[in-house]
Amino acid sequence: MDGDPAVESGLDGFSRVFPLPYRVGFIVTLAVWGWGLNLQYLHLLKVDVPTLIRYPGRSSPHHLPHHFSTYRLATVLSGLFAVSIVLFWLCTWGIAQRVVDYDWIPMTYLVAILAIFFVPLSSLPSAGRRRFLTTLKRVSVGGIAEAQDGKFGDILLADVLTSYAKVCGDVFVTLCMFFTSGGSSTKRPDRNCGGTVIVPLLMAVPSMIRFRQCIIEYLRVRRAPYKESAGWGGQHLANAFKYSTAFPVLITSTLQRNTENAAAKASLNRAWLVAVLVNSLYSFWWDVVKDWDMTMFSSRKERTSPHHPWGLRDRLIFRPVTIYYAVIGLDLFLRCTWSMKLSPHLDKFSDFESGIFLIEFLEVFRRWVWIFFRVETEWIRNSSTGLGIDDILLGDYQGKLDDDDDN
Repeated sequence: MDGDPAVESGLDGFSRVFPLPYRVGFIVTLAVWGWGLNLQYLHLLKVDVPTLIRYPGRSSPHHLPHHFSTYRLATVLSGLFAVSIVLFWLCTWGIAQRVVDYDWIPMTYLVAILAIFFVPLSSLPSAGRRRFLTTLKRVSVGGIAEAQDGKFGDILLADVLTSYAKVCGDVFVTLCMFFTSGGSSTKRPDRNCGGTVIVPLLMAVPSMIRFRQCIIEYLRVRRAPYKESAGWGGQHLANAFKYSTAFPVLITSTLQRNTENAAAKASLNRAWLVAVLVNSLYSFWWDVVKDWDMTMFSSRKERTSPHHPWGLRDRLIFRPVTIYYAVIGLDLFLRCTWSMKLSPHLDKFSDFESGIFLIEFLEVFRRWVWIFFRVETEWIRNSSTGLGIDDILLGDYQGKLDDDDDN
């Protein structure tokens, strides 16, 4: 049974069938499939994603589209996952002790995933992996390219990493348990492995990356010779503040989990509730208003303009129009999955290993949907204004947006 870890210390049923290393690999594989679907569907809608992220186009119409290369990589990863997990099941048959003893199988699988991304193989597309690793290296320290060098791609990747924060924490937990004396990566996950600070700190890294990128962007605007026409950079500071709201959530959650005093825990729970509410609602507002350019929270005149459906914008690529309202509602719902903890019937769900995995999966799914509309918005901005690709703030919008920040 998938028991409450506060009560049951043994290996739960979910972890016997689907240990933590495989959950990490599964989500990584899903991410590659998801990116392929993003590329393919947007390609069908004539949205040139490679141009937006400054990725070299195909030199010949006879070359396969970019999404085919992504699917090929995803197929290899899927095959590797299937072979490894079936072998693991055949060796363990769900018996707890055997699951613990055979942890070398999923760990070998994780090493193989790393090899696929880092070791050049002639049978797999290499240009895409090199570009990904180069971008990841720059982004990992909070760096961001200039607009002409692929700034939008850097921002897109860094935003995606924020949705994989819990997965990053799981990677560390997996390695920590494996290398701990007498430990095993397939035991019940110990998210305090290595200390109570390291995992929350690792989960904060993606938000730190985006925070630093926003500050860099702000400083660029302040130094720019066209500063008067581009605004003073207030939108970048507002965006940096959005990512900083993730830190109080992590701090209060960590303190609450490691506090035994009932009164202190109750106070921390109230602080956590305020922090997570601010983070979720502000992030949702930013998704709708800034990332997707919707008018749902604008003035009544803009919201009810005869030139576009209520609360949306003039140009819409996806059809039917109702899909935009559905996605906005879905985004709000998935940003508030934490609210399950307020339910007397679901409050323990996020403590179960299956519940933790489901929440991670839903956040990855939310980000996958978000990419479609974020890329659509960037494409419309650039095709409407004729400005340089990757100008995330859109020159002629910037003055208006920064004026809004002043109010």
